Amino acid sequence: MWSPVFLGAGIAIYFVIPREPDLLSAALPLSIFLIAKLIAARGTYVSLALSALCLIGAGFIVAKLRVEYVRAPVLERPLRSVEVIGVVMRAEPRVPRGQRLTLDVEKLGSLTKSEMPVRVRIRTLNKDSQFVPGDRVRVKATLAPPAKPALPGGFDYARTAWFERLGGVGYTLSRPVVEGRVEPGDLYSTVQQWIDQFRASVGARISQILPGETGAIARALITGERGGISEETNDAFRASGLFHILSISGLHMVVMAGAVFYAVRFFLALFPAIALRFPIKKFAAVAGMFAAVAYMAISGGAFATVRATVMIVIMFTAVLFDRPALALRNVALSAFLILALYPESLFDAGFQMSFAAVTGLIAAYEIIRQRMARRGEPHPILRVGLFFGGIVASTLIASAAVAPFAAYHFHQSQQYAVLANLVAIPICNIIVMPCALAALVLMPFGLEWPALWLLGKGIEAMTWCAQTVGALPGAVGHIPAMPTLAFGLMVCGGLWLALWQTRWRVLGIGLVLAGLVLAPTLPRPDMLVTKGGELVALRLADGTLSALPARQSKFELKRWLEHDGDGREVDAAQKGVGFTCDSSGCLARVKGVDVAVPRHPSALADDCARARVLVLSIPRPAWCEGPETVIDLFDVWRDAGYALYVDARGDSAPPVVRVVSIASFRGARPWSAPITQRDKIASLPVPRVDGAGDDRNLTPAPVAQPREEPRPEIDDEAFEALLDSPQ
Repeated sequence: MWSPVFLGAGIAIYFVIPREPDLLSAALPLSIFLIAKLIAARGTYVSLALSALCLIGAGFIVAKLRVEYVRAPVLERPLRSVEVIGVVMRAEPRVPRGQRLTLDVEKLGSLTKSEMPVRVRIRTLNKDSQFVPGDRVRVKATLAPPAKPALPGGFDYARTAWFERLGGVGYTLSRPVVEGRVEPGDLYSTVQQWIDQFRASVGARISQILPGETGAIARALITGERGGISEETNDAFRASGLFHILSISGLHMVVMAGAVFYAVRFFLALFPAIALRFPIKKFAAVAGMFAAVAYMAISGGAFATVRATVMIVIMFTAVLFDRPALALRNVALSAFLILALYPESLFDAGFQMSFAAVTGLIAAYEIIRQRMARRGEPHPILRVGLFFGGIVASTLIASAAVAPFAAYHFHQSQQYAVLANLVAIPICNIIVMPCALAALVLMPFGLEWPALWLLGKGIEAMTWCAQTVGALPGAVGHIPAMPTLAFGLMVCGGLWLALWQTRWRVLGIGLVLAGLVLAPTLPRPDMLVTKGGELVALRLADGTLSALPARQSKFELKRWLEHDGDGREVDAAQKGVGFTCDSSGCLARVKGVDVAVPRHPSALADDCARARVLVLSIPRPAWCEGPETVIDLFDVWRDAGYALYVDARGDSAPPVVRVVSIASFRGARPWSAPITQRDKIASLPVPRVDGAGDDRNLTPAPVAQPREEPRPEIDDEAFEALLDSPQ
């Protein structure tokens, strides 16, 4: 049961090292450990330790092989209004209009084959744009490389896109032109295209009978397509702790495959000649396997769905061999297979939360099953209480198991999840998912409307529950980011509790408590800079962030607020409180350090002479040598963004400004290759000062006198009043 843990440890080591190893270096640890394992005496603690090290080495090389297998070109700079020709691989509706198209690229502007991404993702903004997989389209689009983290240590979408072979993302304002259909050239592509077309057809049939938001949720539950669900509904399901219902995972797969299993077994049991001569339970298990695999294919094959499918197939296989279906060994085998095939899934939040919940539930189930076996069968009336009690208990166990992951990745907690799940889960299990299965079975005969009608009523009831519970005061708790060490201790403690079968397991509580103690200790940045030096935020005396208004910066600022555990809206944080601004730029003081953000050439000379921290949205002039910390346009372009920490010293010396870049956290990896060629940087539209461009030999413009900064002579309040006065 510890095998996937050690395999995952090797994968984690590969992803956290700062530089990309070559293939030989990646294979070296496993080779050394295997040789040592062959030499060591069997059945000893040394041999056991070497087995664990072999698994760690295997995880390391598996991750490296996966990275090389999916390697594909990524855009190095934004491309505006470039012609793209490609084949639609996936078409997802997006609210309130248009679709999100994933294209296999055939031509992209003037890029050569070695520069051209394999896939790009484009958002169409036309209401009447409807495309299906297999369409060859031509479109003018604006594309950019996949997004980098918004702050050091933040979520790296570019790494996720790398494993999807997604080399560019963007949008189009014009309608794509269909230039025909592309027939697949091999069996795999044929099956994949047929599945995509079938999913699109199922989605269209659902929309005919269930229009609007209800139909969008029905499509999410059957085809895995969530693009038609509005953000308000998503927020309601998140706030109530029911968002897991909208994502096809273990709950849906178990209900769907379990319904097929019991239906087939019940049908075969109606015929004594079959039931008394053949193992109908095993026949039903085979039918359940096929149902799980088919549902996974129809739903799009997300990691959580694949995990649930693998686990269900393994559990039904256990039934075929007369072994217990619900066992931690089956969970461990599922995790091992997925990590071996898709090592990047270790960092997928859905993968982590799914396995945490299932591991916690089955570990608790095994303990409860042992105790219930001693008491015999419960009374039928008691079974009803046990059913609802099981929902409460499973919700509490699963919530506790996934809480560290929700806090670490999403910085949120749902306070009334038990209440919402107590109402919604029976509706989902008894009405929604069985009706979804019935609709799929009846759809080839055109008789799906009764099942879909009842499915819609169940979805409306779940939506009402989510909106009601999500609107309760204090439904969502906001949690600041925690250190990775604290998160790791809590995960290790949970694994220790769940996987050990002896009293040793209670030692895991100590690890969890240690993680909880360390959770609030992560230092928060005193300043954050990104978006070419235009988006600047500082930490106020009350601990909250205040940012200067900047164009197209809501995404980054929203991530900053989430990292802080701050529930404010972006507009409330983007008012520039804490800065004193005029037409030339802005000034601020952070823990005794003067910060300048000039917005006009007339402020450069003054700010270069007096500020300790200078943030520029243009290249730094060569003569500007006064500030000890300068962040300019090129710095942000190269390093993506910065977090600044002002560390006070015990003596009377001024505080120290510590600068941490996003690039330093990402390291030199294939998905984070730094920009080093000046011709690529020079392609940026750089503001010019006094006729200069990107050569950094700028001179102060003579058009205006430098600002007189009265800060050394008067206090902050008087300085703000002076700037606001008509004089």
